Amino acid sequence: MTKAELITAVAEKSGLSKKDSEKAVGAIVETITEALKAGDKVALVGFGTFETKHRKERQGINPITQKPITIAAATVPAFSAGKALKDAVAGK
Repeated sequence: MTKAELITAVAEKSGLSKKDSEKAVGAIVETITEALKAGDKVALVGFGTFETKHRKERQGINPITQKPITIAAATVPAFSAGKALKDAVAGK
């Protein structure tokens, strides 16, 4: 599902116009992004949790030259699905 398809689905389910749905979806994405950038966790009960995780510096191999390289440490976004979402996807 693309962002445009998501906006259309939100408009149909909520009764909002597509323009208002686009604003709502955009606001949600922007708010979650800002919270993660600030180091906060965003928990949507029953759906899941967005958070950041720190990856340590590690060694890797360049697939072209086969020489070892150092992969820099990084902070990455992560999502953990909630029980209700897991059950819904599993068909329970």
